[in-house]
Amino acid sequence: MGKDRKLVIVLVIVALAIVILPLFLQRGAEFGGSDDAGSVMVEEISGEEYEPWFTPVMESFLGGELPGELESLLFCVQTGIGTFVVAFFLGRFVERKKWTERSGEESVS
Repeated sequence: MGKDRKLVIVLVIVALAIVILPLFLQRGAEFGGSDDAGSVMVEEISGEEYEPWFTPVMESFLGGELPGELESLLFCVQTGIGTFVVAFFLGRFVERKKWTERSGEESVS
């Protein structure tokens, strides 16, 4: 068996361990969002129950809390829009640099 083949087998075993081990090691663990952790910390420090300053726009518009699936969908759409904007402007900057380099070369000729 070649050196490369052994390396691939070891890396596949490590990748499987990274995927499978947390399922057994995190049994019974509870995961909460940063909003929950923040409100708990405010309650511990101030000694009073935390009350939000405002209600989210979509919750007040729909008259209740958003379902988890819809909230995840909106988050993904927001992420996609943000990624598009960043990639668009990075592409524009790269193209602008190429155009300025080309126009500089043409004026020298």
